[in-house]
Amino acid sequence: MAAALQPRRARLLLFLGLLLHALARGAVEAAAPFRARDVLPLLPRRLAWQLMGATAHSAVDLLPSFVGAVAPGGAPAAWRGACFAENEAVLSLTPGAGAGAVGRNGTGGGLHGNTSSGLGGAVLHLKTASPESWTCMDLYVFATPYRIAWDYYMRSNENHTFEIKAWEEAAELEYVKQHGIAVFLMPSGMLGTLLSLIDVVPLFSNTGWGQDANLAFLQKHMGTSFQKRSQPWSANIRKEDVHSGDFLALSKIRGRWGGFQTLEKWVTGAFAGHTAVFLKDENGTLWVAESGYENKKGDEIISMTPWDEWWGMALKDDSNPQIALLPLHPDVRARFNESAAWDFARSMYGKPYGYHNMIFSWIDTMSDNYPPPLDANLVMAIMSMWTRLQPHYASNMWNEALNKRLGTEKLDLHGIITETERRGLSFNQLLTIPERDDWEYSDGKSTTCVAFILSMYKAAGVFAPFTESIQVTEFTIRDAYMLKVFEDNQTRLPGWCNAAADRLPFCQILGEYKMDLPEYNTIEPYANMNENCPSAPPTYSRPARC
Repeated sequence: MAAALQPRRARLLLFLGLLLHALARGAVEAAAPFRARDVLPLLPRRLAWQLMGATAHSAVDLLPSFVGAVAPGGAPAAWRGACFAENEAVLSLTPGAGAGAVGRNGTGGGLHGNTSSGLGGAVLHLKTASPESWTCMDLYVFATPYRIAWDYYMRSNENHTFEIKAWEEAAELEYVKQHGIAVFLMPSGMLGTLLSLIDVVPLFSNTGWGQDANLAFLQKHMGTSFQKRSQPWSANIRKEDVHSGDFLALSKIRGRWGGFQTLEKWVTGAFAGHTAVFLKDENGTLWVAESGYENKKGDEIISMTPWDEWWGMALKDDSNPQIALLPLHPDVRARFNESAAWDFARSMYGKPYGYHNMIFSWIDTMSDNYPPPLDANLVMAIMSMWTRLQPHYASNMWNEALNKRLGTEKLDLHGIITETERRGLSFNQLLTIPERDDWEYSDGKSTTCVAFILSMYKAAGVFAPFTESIQVTEFTIRDAYMLKVFEDNQTRLPGWCNAAADRLPFCQILGEYKMDLPEYNTIEPYANMNENCPSAPPTYSRPARC
């Protein structure tokens, strides 16, 4: 009996698969009772994966999209959802006691259960209409600086409710009265979000599959081209041709760091994910200095590693790094104060990587640095979530830096938001205040991989006469390789760097793919450089002297 059913089941699945494929391609114009992606989980895995190409989303769709803020007594917020074309929400305050936000996610009392029941709460009334199919649903995230919760809705022409039974504290109530509850839509719905998660997981896989995923992501979202290099893929470097101050740009394309670098590249517009710099001592020994070296404890620190040891690790690195050497221009090298560079490197040796100001080198403008759907509303929501889950992590990543911008000390995120409001600033404005190189954090000066190198350049006189008016902690990796301080005459590049065969303006010393560094070596240093520059994908265009 079971055997007899197999051909019938196969034919049924084949018919269903063809129908879903037609629906996914838009062959059926009328409104359907379901969409292909709504029923993929019901299909056998192999068939579902075959159809996914017509329906799957991108890893970018994991980011919720801000659709509106709903404040008590304000006009209804309205938007178009992924499932429901018509959505409207209002917020009403309630008296009463209890604990937390009540929805399908079961979140109560924010994330820690600490509430002030005497303050009352609120009910968000959400009306949905005009669904795309009978089986679709919209997935939402609701956020204030004090809580994050989620819910989903499937039925149309209904008044859905999302209840907050008690505010965390009086400050949350005041914030909501002024700014409302932020509503974020997962743009791909429940299943699309899961498929997007499936899309992003391979980025961190240390396999050929993971490498292909990273290359495809960068090609799709940044327009990167990956051309195979001519052999040999690793250079036979003559140490005599390398000098203090010469810049190393690295790009990993698989594994844990490959995945992180891919996302960092997409956000910042940099076509490299890490940097290091050469130093040569009085004995002629060549060293590589970098911020972000992972020591045996797993901590990321500022280190100085002998070149032979560093190069040996690079050749064995299973993340398949692509590495370019960017030699300084002879005129810049002539004024490079090697002694001052060494003094700076020794003063920073062993200090932690610059997590404090990492995100602030990227955020310069109110809205033109965020790849859609990311925006300042989502940044605040993410900060709020991590502050609740990992308070030490949050303090290290942004609380200290935000305090620096306000001239305050030891305020937590909620205190920072309150103080920002008191001063008549928006949180978005606070994020755009430029970093200062002379700011001292709890663990000393904070420098990312590229800020460490450019701080060394400042100490060595590379930026003269703009040394005091350039804040290198405002530079991304892209900003660094665009500086017009590197060799611009290909004939002066060492013969071993393979630049002629690869038709590159620099030396690529490792990697199977040509490294593309758009606008390399094109911008002369100037005062207040890179303090107000947009960097929105996919073009990442920047105006002159921003």
